[in-house]
Amino acid sequence: MAQHPSWNSVYEGSPPWDIGRPQPGFVMLADAGEFQGRVLDVGCGTGEHVMLAASHGAEAMGVDVAELAIERARAKAQQRGISAIFEVGDALHLDRLRRQFDVITDSGVFHVFDDEERPVYVNSLRSALRPGGMYYMMCFSDRQPGDWGPRRVSEAELRAAFKDGWSIKSIEPAIFAVTIDDNGVQAWLATIERL
Repeated sequence: MAQHPSWNSVYEGSPPWDIGRPQPGFVMLADAGEFQGRVLDVGCGTGEHVMLAASHGAEAMGVDVAELAIERARAKAQQRGISAIFEVGDALHLDRLRRQFDVITDSGVFHVFDDEERPVYVNSLRSALRPGGMYYMMCFSDRQPGDWGPRRVSEAELRAAFKDGWSIKSIEPAIFAVTIDDNGVQAWLATIERL
């Protein structure tokens, strides 16, 4: 697999989304019993959402393109005594995992893809999620003022990306916790079922 120096180099520092704990929106979902069975966290970074799912009884796996992030995730899970699998992998090619999951979580991955990559990513998700499986996603929202940070995503863009073969259960305004702003940033939290 190709090295992705840009994502690896991000983890040489401390990326603003690496808050050392899971995002509050995902904690809420886990506490509500939504992370059951086989759970995959795409773009897992240093593994907080994988460990969250595992600590709620899921068979949890995380993939990330940044090898450094995966190394950190494995070390954190070992330190905390949490059993989870972490692998270097490409979000655009989840079919290579040759596995089907009951739940896929995505915290801040969808918004990194451009218009051409989005359908590829959605198909990739489809290849790894069983029919009836749930995709829980948090992405940067167009409600966030300014123009710094990742691309902003509108509710309409989300609906368009998941119109075929998916059922959107909800798209709710949410807050991304980040290290650079105590108030967090505007996000969408979407619950989408694979048909």
